[in-house]
Amino acid sequence: MDVMLLAGTRPEAVKLAPLALALDARPGLRPLVVHSGQHQGMVEQALAPFEVAIDAWLDVPPRVSGTQAELVSGLLPALDAALRRYQPSAVVVQGDTTTGLAGALAAFWLGIPVVHLEAGLRTHDLASPFPEEGTRQMISRIAALHLVPTAAAGAALLAEGVPAERITPTGNTVVDAVLAVAARDLPARDPALALLEMGIAEAGEQLVLVTSHRRESWGEPLTRTLTAVRQIVDAHPLVQVLFPVHPNPAVREQVEEVLGGVARVTVTEPLEYPDLVRALRLASLVLTDSGGIQEEAPTFGTPVLVLRDTTERPEAVEAGCAWLVGTDTELITDTAARILRGEISAAASANPYGNGSAAARSASAIEALLGVSLDAAALVSPKGTQC
Repeated sequence: MDVMLLAGTRPEAVKLAPLALALDARPGLRPLVVHSGQHQGMVEQALAPFEVAIDAWLDVPPRVSGTQAELVSGLLPALDAALRRYQPSAVVVQGDTTTGLAGALAAFWLGIPVVHLEAGLRTHDLASPFPEEGTRQMISRIAALHLVPTAAAGAALLAEGVPAERITPTGNTVVDAVLAVAARDLPARDPALALLEMGIAEAGEQLVLVTSHRRESWGEPLTRTLTAVRQIVDAHPLVQVLFPVHPNPAVREQVEEVLGGVARVTVTEPLEYPDLVRALRLASLVLTDSGGIQEEAPTFGTPVLVLRDTTERPEAVEAGCAWLVGTDTELITDTAARILRGEISAAASANPYGNGSAAARSASAIEALLGVSLDAAALVSPKGTQC
């Protein structure tokens, strides 16, 4: 049975790669990896370290306006054609992207079971994050199988009336991905990261990794974050900042305006995934509005300041791995100072998002959904189950 894995962004690809490998190891299932074209080049780059090939690309018209409406209007006909051509037994969509929503709709309309990987994340605020919170809630309404990363995510779905037999606790496949890449211990490919790594080792400096890409962070919120970054550098002479910048030209212009030419601040293009993992391992502190990094950093015990007012990933905060600081300049700088001085640190606990077995659990649940396996125990309530 073919199981279509739909990816259009780098985070989707990273989290789908371990599942593709796990499905490929099952004799009754065959992964079919499809690139939606939402972010050209990024999916290919993310899959390469896992040696996962793309089986098909959607024929989507080039984007002109860049709006969500334009993207969806291009994706839906292309997805419908691909689903009719390949006739997969199930479609896996990941997270809360526009590709995921369009894929879930197209599959649902054709009566193909939708599997939602990383299901059940909630802030219960449709404006934050926007539009992701609305997107994942809509996918939940039509999914046949919900693969939840934590018990809290499963509980959220149960509270919304999703039957327990459709919910499988798995952990998050990004932990599988980060552990696999870290185990290879690949040298840095990005020249700027390689130079920073050598300099930090020689001078005993501290690396602060900064990422900010969400739409709600653009403009004034990002300016407050950038001001905080500059203040952190000014106050801590042994700090080096690495800032891989979102490809949006407006974001890069804003970053360059505040941080361009500032000593001990290195601005780069987005890092390839192995380099990002290497930076997370090297960092003394991470400032980010990324959901994935909130899940990845705890594997290395790297403390995270979450540059958002709310998070659908409260487990890292509750476990003492992360602090919710929003884009308040003073709160960011004060909390960062306490961490860099060693006054507070990330809790020495296991990653709350799993231990690297999420992909295998997800593959077993898909087997059960499609009747390939008779092991009905794969579909259980998240109550009493740890990821």
